[in-house]
Amino acid sequence: MTSGGRRRRPRRAASRVELSRFAPRDLLSEAVAGVLQRPGRSALTALGTVLGIGTFVAILGLTATTSSQIDSRFNKLTATEVTVEDVGDPEDPLTGTSFPDDAASRIEALNGVEHAGVYWPVALAEGEGVRSAPVGASVTENETQVVAASSGVLRAAAPTLQQGRIFDSYHEQSAEPVAVIGSGMAARLGITTLSTQPAVFIGDRPFTVIGIVSDVQRKPDLLLSVVIPSTVAEDGWGGPGAEAPAKMLISTALGAATQIADEAPLALDPARPGHFKAVPPPDPKALRSTVSDDLNQLFLLLAAICLVIGAVGIANTTLVAVLERTGEIGLRRALGARGRHITTQFLAESGALGALGGLVGTSLGVITVVSVAAAREWTPVVHPVAVLTAPAIGLATGLLAGLYPSWRASLIEPAEALRR
Repeated sequence: MTSGGRRRRPRRAASRVELSRFAPRDLLSEAVAGVLQRPGRSALTALGTVLGIGTFVAILGLTATTSSQIDSRFNKLTATEVTVEDVGDPEDPLTGTSFPDDAASRIEALNGVEHAGVYWPVALAEGEGVRSAPVGASVTENETQVVAASSGVLRAAAPTLQQGRIFDSYHEQSAEPVAVIGSGMAARLGITTLSTQPAVFIGDRPFTVIGIVSDVQRKPDLLLSVVIPSTVAEDGWGGPGAEAPAKMLISTALGAATQIADEAPLALDPARPGHFKAVPPPDPKALRSTVSDDLNQLFLLLAAICLVIGAVGIANTTLVAVLERTGEIGLRRALGARGRHITTQFLAESGALGALGGLVGTSLGVITVVSVAAAREWTPVVHPVAVLTAPAIGLATGLLAGLYPSWRASLIEPAEALRR
């Protein structure tokens, strides 16, 4: 009793159960110790993540590097090539060629055009072919390999001559029976030199070979063809028809191809521009974007597969570690560690493996990009975002892989663990 008559309440015991804690510093040291306890196994476990992250960084870097080089991969001569097709009058398909006689001069008058010419495949009669002698078997085996062309076609094709020369406007205007053949056709005909003035026979008509072309920068099918002046072809086999329509090959200055493709139909026939279809070169930006997207989708899928393999490896190793360290887990629980502490410990170990794999994989990926670029004499392009996020992806992979083993570890009862 107190002096005021009030009863004093007894004090409760001052002792309070101190909640166990797991400091971040202790957590980090335990995770590092768990990883270094079996370095060989840890290295093999992190290998899948290393491969996945390394592939991820290398793919992003290589695709960015190669994308910057795709424009240079475009042949400049291909980007300066325009083809005009004779689509004719859809209401009267039996009309002759829509190209005027002075088609080449009309197109060459346009600003930005270097060379232009009309060509078409010669429709040989049944049994006609190309031979190197007046009699004997044909080497074409009923395949059409004779091309009628104006002199501008050969100039636009930018040929590299192995021997001789190409025919010009004089041969065309005079209807000279001359021919220019590709190196492939010359080999099939057995023509190795022009010093003997060899001839080829198209059907029964002889043509003097004045040039052998070893390479062309446009229209590579000329290398397996016999090219003759268009005037000679018209005299012997007629002009182009519905089954073998004429086309025009145009070489332009760099940057003028799109404009020339728009202007060519009007220049050829202002009254009927719809009879012609101009085909400009492909847009390099659109093609580059398509190529880059395809590469990214393909190789990022491979990187994802590697990451899945790495996650499975980390999950498997962490689960095995839980089974092997059951006694340790039971001792920790007996000393006051709670289930969440055990979960955090094993999550930290699996996350450390993932982060380590991410760091090593990022380094290897960057080294791969720089090495490939140096070997190809390119400028390496590596996005900083990819380098910064790759280790974080490795860490996330490790944490996800350790969720189930860590949860299993937290369920182990101390008494049951200590009895093992």
